[in-house]
Amino acid sequence: MSNKEKIKKMLVEELNLEEITSREIKDDAPLFGEGLGLDSLDAVELVVLVQKHFGIEIKDMEEGRSAFESVNALAEFIEKRSRG
Repeated sequence: MSNKEKIKKMLVEELNLEEITSREIKDDAPLFGEGLGLDSLDAVELVVLVQKHFGIEIKDMEEGRSAFESVNALAEFIEKRSRG
């Protein structure tokens, strides 16, 4: 399973997105606002989930803002951090 697939599955299952399946989430769709419609509470939970599922810490809002733009952005962020 690719990081993008893991991220989509994590979003649907952990954030209780009942109206959508992981297959319906577009890689480049915004996670917040017009895209999936996540809010600031979801952002906090997402920081915890990324650490829990991928072992990667998001240290500040600036880092999180760019990482949480889309599934593509988050997968790229995780891959860069995993390589060290």
